[in-house]
Amino acid sequence: MIINSRFFNRSELIGFIVLAAVLFVILPLSLDVFRLNLVAKYLTYAFVALGLVLCWGYGGILSLGQGVFFGLGGYCMAMFLKLEASSVENTKIQSTPGIPDFMDWNQITSLPLFWQPFHSLTFTILAIILVPGLFALIIGTAMFKRRVGGTYFAIITQAVAAILTILIVGQQGYTGGINGMTDLRTLKGWDIRPDHAKVILYFVEVVLLFACIGIAQFIRLTKLGRILVAMREQEDRVRFSGYSVANFKIFAFCMAAVFAAIGGAMFALNVGFMSPSFVGIVPSIEMVIYTAVGGRMSIFGAIWGAILVNFAKTSLSESFPQLWLFGLGALFIAVVLAFPNGLSGLWADYVQPRIDRLFASRKRKPGWNDNSVADGAPAE
Repeated sequence: MIINSRFFNRSELIGFIVLAAVLFVILPLSLDVFRLNLVAKYLTYAFVALGLVLCWGYGGILSLGQGVFFGLGGYCMAMFLKLEASSVENTKIQSTPGIPDFMDWNQITSLPLFWQPFHSLTFTILAIILVPGLFALIIGTAMFKRRVGGTYFAIITQAVAAILTILIVGQQGYTGGINGMTDLRTLKGWDIRPDHAKVILYFVEVVLLFACIGIAQFIRLTKLGRILVAMREQEDRVRFSGYSVANFKIFAFCMAAVFAAIGGAMFALNVGFMSPSFVGIVPSIEMVIYTAVGGRMSIFGAIWGAILVNFAKTSLSESFPQLWLFGLGALFIAVVLAFPNGLSGLWADYVQPRIDRLFASRKRKPGWNDNSVADGAPAE
């Protein structure tokens, strides 16, 4: 794979190579399938953190409701998987065979109309992208066209997360309620539960993550990315320059929603269930913490933040389950007070200068010349 040096600077190229080596080589070779599947779960949140880098880091739009889009993507995938697991043969003991078990428990006798298109995998994939994107478009248009932003927008997104959670729990017969959608078994007849399937899904997820990294980096380097940064710093000046600030905000918010939805869909595939506990206010705030810890201005920092915070959550919650939430809160406070730019800020302040000095010292050595031709190669 050829990486254009203009696409990544030296620090970003190092981050790309390290992340690729860790995810493609080191972790698969060093972890058992159970732990590798845990990493796959962590990476589903990396999609959300990546979207927040565009939305919050570059656009200055703090969304405390990204769990909504994570949940929408997850539920779209879960609906397809649940329908496949609810064939007439698998549900013949129900009073109404051929429908999901929670519908039968709630005395629903036929598959609802909005469920029927999810028999198609093609429709499901489109829905994973379009449903959260359109929902974000509606919210963004309603808010940003009226110049609602900052704290008010963050509170509104929190309210949306709470509303969707209540809706999912209340409509138990159509959504599975508080228990969510469980017993997800196959994808087009392919069993997703065995170990080898978990490994394949892990690599599929990593490839998708790097594709999203490429999209985010491309946006960041274009004129659009520069306008997002300018909009974050001086919104009125960008508006007076003739740009539609609302449209740029809507775009960034929709991209963050789509990235989160892809993560949610992969979560349903890797974990095998989807529930409203991943949609509400608390998981949405945790997603912001992942980004803050890694660095909201760094694509690779946010991904590392999602991985490391979730690893700490798993490790500490196993040993100190009652203290984990206090630890998470303390971590967020420490990030804000001690290193507001997150792990990427620490890298930029302490590690990157050493690397630059190393390269500078090598260039000063006799015989070192970047522009010199290789031995035996003809000069142009």
